[in-house]
Amino acid sequence: MCTGRIDLGFIARSFYNGADGVYIAGCRLNECSYITHGNYYALNMTLLFKRIMEYIGLNPKRLQLEFMTSSDAQYFSGSVNDFVEKIRKLGPLGDKEGLSDEEIKERLYKIITLIPYIKIAERERLRLRINNPEEWEKIYTLEHVKNLIENTPSYWIDPEKCSACTLCAQRCPVDAIDGGKNKIHIIDQEKCIKCGNCLLVCPTKFSAVQKLTGKPVPPPIPEEKRIKVRPSS
Repeated sequence: MCTGRIDLGFIARSFYNGADGVYIAGCRLNECSYITHGNYYALNMTLLFKRIMEYIGLNPKRLQLEFMTSSDAQYFSGSVNDFVEKIRKLGPLGDKEGLSDEEIKERLYKIITLIPYIKIAERERLRLRINNPEEWEKIYTLEHVKNLIENTPSYWIDPEKCSACTLCAQRCPVDAIDGGKNKIHIIDQEKCIKCGNCLLVCPTKFSAVQKLTGKPVPPPIPEEKRIKVRPSS
């Protein structure tokens, strides 16, 4: 019922599943039906994803956002028809871009896995309320998106410092941390959404959780070495 409900993942998965174009229609800015101004979020999200499309080699014209009211039937139909014609000229997804289905899926899958992190990292920009269309293109630049994706941090638990206190595992929202009492914890990098909760809750006296940027995550230690031996009383 509100464009503020539309998630980056909805758009990414639409293209991942083969859509040639995505059209979003919402209330006019400053005329929000629910007083949440979710249409501003939709605007910022669309501008961000257009830059992401540009970064991964897809034509950003395949994504379009329009603002209108329920009485703008003629405008709506004309806008949709124009968009459909635009997509027909662009052809199937990847056709004009020179990308195979496999390449598109591979690139979009990487973006899909990063969406939780992107939403956290860009939460301030996604809340902006900028009315001037001339300023919209400045919210997200290609360089900004490139840096966002290519410098995504990873989180790693130093087995030498882990006390097996389980605090990080308790606070992980996606159960990406495997561990338990007297068992050194490890982070499943495939599940991790880069939220940083583990880093925040790790006691400073241990500082076992580390934020890594620009370097690979060390491989997890063997299962048989994960038992935490505590000094006897």
